[in-house]
Amino acid sequence: MMKGLFTFFSCCFFVLSAIGQNTALADTSKPVQAVEVSCGKCKLGLPGKTCDLAIRIDGKAYYADGAGIDSFGDAHAGDGMCNAIRNAEVQGELLDNRFKISYIKILPAEKKKKRSKS
Repeated sequence: MMKGLFTFFSCCFFVLSAIGQNTALADTSKPVQAVEVSCGKCKLGLPGKTCDLAIRIDGKAYYADGAGIDSFGDAHAGDGMCNAIRNAEVQGELLDNRFKISYIKILPAEKKKKRSKS
């Protein structure tokens, strides 16, 4: 009986974990854009009272809809969106001066090269 309950709850856990993950895939019929992504207020110079996800395309920043600032970890962590500007690949469209995200992939952070002491 206990083994059966354990198996049941384990299966439920894995199913719920899979549902909670962002599984959006890029639409192969649309171009993927290389952009910078970060907090609009803290890092990209946009007006606002709260920390919200924004992207910068060709030097111009826009607040973004379709993904939250904490969707990629704690925004206020050392490497979070309020403290770092990250490179990303996105699909979406610009509507009413906001970027509507249909796909986003945050690229791995570039590691800083250590300086050798002379």
